[in-house]
Amino acid sequence: MLSTESLITFIAIMDCGSFTAAADKLGVTASNVSRSLAQLEKQLGVRLLTRTTRRLDLTAEGAWLLERARAIVENLSDTEQQLQAAAARPSGLVRVNAAIPVLDHLLAPHLAGFQARYPDIRLELTGAEAVVDLIAEGADLAIRVGPLADSTLNARLLCESPLRLVAAPGYLQMRGRPQTAADLASHRLLGFTSPATLNLWPLGPNGLRVTPSPAASSGATLRALALQGCGIACLADFLVGPDIAAGRLEAILLPERQAWKQPIWAVFYKQGRPLPRIACLVDYLAAALA
Repeated sequence: MLSTESLITFIAIMDCGSFTAAADKLGVTASNVSRSLAQLEKQLGVRLLTRTTRRLDLTAEGAWLLERARAIVENLSDTEQQLQAAAARPSGLVRVNAAIPVLDHLLAPHLAGFQARYPDIRLELTGAEAVVDLIAEGADLAIRVGPLADSTLNARLLCESPLRLVAAPGYLQMRGRPQTAADLASHRLLGFTSPATLNLWPLGPNGLRVTPSPAASSGATLRALALQGCGIACLADFLVGPDIAAGRLEAILLPERQAWKQPIWAVFYKQGRPLPRIACLVDYLAAALA
């Protein structure tokens, strides 16, 4: 395959009229220019120019190649300029996949600011409680909560959200406030249908695994159940922090509690640098959520 460098050298030779002048223009030695031309002719199997003491003349094959080489190099230059312009002003569609509570409580509050800064980037948000295959779902970026298992993706930590044990004031008034982890045995505990790791609560050195009832697939559903007084839930602060501040839920602080935090990641394809429009969104969220 022809190299761009050899075509640029060939064009410079003909534009400058000599190997020495071409070398000066390209910032290389005349021997490098001569070697590049010889390799190009060998690769093509034709002579591109004839050289005398006074001038360089193109052969028919050389004239044919020169015309096409100029078009190729010009197209490459235009492409480079367009890509640089796109990087300077990112545009296009970014498809984001995340659990609905993450979309509603973590991303949504910051997207107006993102759109004001990057008006040419369009966002498409899809909610899914289960971990999805980015390629199969046609997503560019996923926001995931908790430990990551997929090593085929790049990941960037956006923030960490503390876990909170919470219940509605009415529930605690009716059932009593637990004083120790052992007291939870007499309470209704709300938790996830899957994965099982989400039902490991931050109590004691190794955590307390609970058997929930009711169980739900979504943190948003568990929050709604807790608000209705259905039991005690263990949820991330980004989801229930505002409810605690407003008095709709109360934090349950047991002596066995551990300072566990849920990591929140941006994950994307592991193929070199992410596209500028994706990198802009990841950088913006990392700064906004820090």
